[in-house]
Amino acid sequence: MAPDFSLPNQFGEPISLSGLRGAPVAIVFYPFAFSGICTGELCELRDNIADFAAVGVRLLAVSVDTKYTLRAYAHAEGYDFDLLADFWPHGGVSQAYGVFNPVRGMAGRGTFLVSADGRIADMFSTPTGQARPLARYHQALERL
Repeated sequence: MAPDFSLPNQFGEPISLSGLRGAPVAIVFYPFAFSGICTGELCELRDNIADFAAVGVRLLAVSVDTKYTLRAYAHAEGYDFDLLADFWPHGGVSQAYGVFNPVRGMAGRGTFLVSADGRIADMFSTPTGQARPLARYHQALERL
């Protein structure tokens, strides 16, 4: 089972994984808003959001930034999906998913596809400094 959580989105609205049961969810952990590789990855997801919507998958992007930073980031980049603030306790959800880097104080690049019943259907990651390929998201979506 995927670890449950409740985090504020960029507007301060609480989003809980258990509250989204009944539909699949993609949880995309990334290090920091406004950083180069992260922005490239999230813009690619933004530009291909229809691929997620076509199979009913809700996209959640999670970083250790504050909701205020995430609101500015979403506005600047035109993100229409939820950016979740894993700010306090710092990286608590990232830790629960095993992607938190305590030395650098950030989430790593981990992606978890959670099925409608709350089970992890697929997961993948890339090392720091390396973007996740869109093709790998498509493979994960096909596994639903």
